[in-house]
Order: sequence, then C-alpha cells, then structure tokens
Amino acid sequence: MPVWLRDGVVPLVLIAALLAAGLCVLVYLAQARLIFYPQRITDDAARALQRSFARSVAFELATQDGARLRGWWVRSQTLGPAPLVIYFGGNAEEVSWLVAEFSRPSDRAAVLVNYRGYGLSEGEPSEAALYRDALAVYDQAIQRTDVDRGRVLVIGRSLGAGVATYLASQRPVAGVVLVSPYDSMVEVARSVYPFLPVNLLLRHRFESDKRAPLIHAPLLALVAAQDTLIRPERSRRLVQAWGGPARLEVLDGVDHNTIHLHPNYWPLIDRFLDQRQGATSTR
Repeated sequence: MPVWLRDGVVPLVLIAALLAAGLCVLVYLAQARLIFYPQRITDDAARALQRSFARSVAFELATQDGARLRGWWVRSQTLGPAPLVIYFGGNAEEVSWLVAEFSRPSDRAAVLVNYRGYGLSEGEPSEAALYRDALAVYDQAIQRTDVDRGRVLVIGRSLGAGVATYLASQRPVAGVVLVSPYDSMVEVARSVYPFLPVNLLLRHRFESDKRAPLIHAPLLALVAAQDTLIRPERSRRLVQAWGGPARLEVLDGVDHNTIHLHPNYWPLIDRFLDQRQGATSTR
C-alpha cells in the first residue's frame, strides 16, 4: 500500500484531480440547464395578447415525436402572398413580447414559435430537437396560401442565431438576420469556462461556423459592443465564414441583454428586411 494511503495523507494533486473530475461530470450532466432557460406563459396571458393585436392568431405545430409547439402567427395586410419572417429567440426568451413589434409592418407576415418547454410549447429543448422543429415550422408555414414561399426571411437572436443558421443551410431563404451570433457554442463555452475541456463535454454544440460557408443568402449581423457573454470576436468569426454577402453592425453602449434597446436596432432590421422582401429565396 502506498505510504500516503497507509498514513491517511492525500496529496493535494489528487484532491485537485478529483475535484476537477467531479466538476466535469457535473457540467456534463447539467449542460442542458446551463444552455436552455425555458420561460413559460399562462393561457390567460396568451389569450389576452392575442386579443390585443388583431393581426395575430395562435400558431400550433404537432411534431413527429408528439410534442406540440405553440406561438403566434402575425398576418400580413397585403393582398396576395406576402413575405414571411420566421423568428428564433434567445435561450431565456419567451417570444410573445415580440408580437407587437412584428405587428407593426403591415406588408409581411411573421411566425414566432416558442421552443420546447418555453411559453405554451411542450417537450424538452435540445440542439437536435430545435433543429428538427425549425424545419417543421418552415415546412408548415410555406404551405399557407397567404405566404410567398420564395420570400422567406429568418431572424435568430443569441441561441436562436444557431437555429436560424441551421435552417438557412437546409431551406431556401431570402435573407438572414442574426443578433449576437456565435461561431460555435464550444467556443462560447471556452470563454466562459476556460478551465474545462468543453470540447469533450459539450453535447449541444451549435457549430454554425461549419454551416455558414454553405449559405449564400445575404446576412445582417447585429453585435453589442459591450457583450461579455458572446464576445464580438465570436460574431466576427461567423460573419467571416458566411458564404454570401455579409454585413456586420456593431452597436455601441449596449450589451447582450440590452442590444434591442439600441436606437438603431429595429431600423437596421426593418431596412434589411425591406430590401430583401423582393428577393428570391436561396441557400
């Protein structure tokens, strides 16, 4: 028996190794809770919101595995098939707060669907599930007769930037807006947990940098200069990898959670969407 065991002495290096191993196991098991922060909404609040905006109606989608996704459809007021915007929110975002914003332009439709476990949607969120659901939302939405399937635009914020990038790599879109985007969740996690082997631990990887070169639709990326969660260099890496025309706008004086409060935030998005509404969807 080693002397240090016989005498009851445990070297500090062994203690450190055990603590590090325990932390890795804890992070691996809890990573879904570290990435996804589901926010709920009550039935009464959802009904009240729908009554407040005449152009919004409930949207529901039954997934192949039995979960039901719920959100809002904002109808266009134009005659004939209209451009469509599909929105994917952040990791702690319940999307009902945006119904008012997307009800403002009258010449395009929008669909806002909460992720699994968010809002009134059922199920548990995961990277694979969010990808499948994004395709299902797109495929169902373009079947509507009031939608021009050749003019679909996508917006993704923070976590949703990875979902929007995946969708744009799999389906034709006329333009992509990414807010606080990242090259991969692995790189984001490395900056937050530099002492952990995140490349080995992370299951929900959201590797947008591998899909970006395949996308030829134009991109507008909005980045908060003071973002300390998804640092601007992570966004720049994704923009540099984009396969189509890409424009990066850095908004000063805001951070990850306040970027939408910048006075240029919605004007930049609206201008880009207006410019792309007449374009044909591509991949």
